[in-house]
Order: sequence, then C-alpha cells, then structure tokens
Amino acid sequence: MSRKSKGLNAERDLVRAFWARGWAAIRSAGSGSSHYPSPDLLVGKEGRRLAIECKLTSDDKKYLSKEEIEQLRYFSQLFGAETWVAVKFSGLEWHFILPEDMVQTPRSYAIGKEQIQEKGISLEEFFTLHHACKKE
Repeated sequence: MSRKSKGLNAERDLVRAFWARGWAAIRSAGSGSSHYPSPDLLVGKEGRRLAIECKLTSDDKKYLSKEEIEQLRYFSQLFGAETWVAVKFSGLEWHFILPEDMVQTPRSYAIGKEQIQEKGISLEEFFTLHHACKKE
C-alpha cells in the first residue's frame, strides 16, 4: 500500500471515529494540493469547530513545514475553527496537539513520540474532555 493510501485510510478511520462519537466530520479531498489553504478534516459538534491536519508516520518524529501550520491557522481563523494537528505514530493511537505545543525549528514544527504523549491528548481523552466541558 502506498504512503498516500495509508494516509487516506488513516484520515477516513479518524472521520469514522468522530461520527461514532456523535461529531460531524468530513475529509477535505485534495487538501495540500489546492491553491487555497484547507485542512485534512473539518469536525464539529454543538457549535465547536475543528480544523485538523493529520499526519501518519513510522518515524519517531514528525515535521510539518511552517507554511503548512500557517495555512492551517489562516483557514481556522477564517472558518472560526480551532486549529489542531492529529498525529498517529506506529504502535500508538491518534493524538491531538495544538501547534503552539509543538517544537519550532527555523523551518518547521516538530513533534516526537514521547512529546505527543506528554503534550498531546489521545482521541479518547479528547472525547472525554469535550463531554466533561459540556456538563459544566
């Protein structure tokens, strides 16, 4: 299976996970190849909107270019959405992290396996936190 196919399947799995928990979710076909900024996923529930860039890797660290993050933030601002990066390292579940919690290098943003578990939140934690926030 090609790297592109693996990423596409992973994004689709994440869309299914959101729908299974009562969230509306769509995958943006062609994200990254459009002339306009567009996230990989748009997700929403009860007035909360998320613009998510998804990354799948077998490496111990994942890099996103500063341009990728700037475009994600720009789209999020125009759309009125929260900006999130979802990363799935081999052997781990999906984790979500805010771009400001990633390590900035001169040309990119980086996230490592240990850091994602420390600074990010798992998919299950995300759903638990959202549920707890709605009860207050």
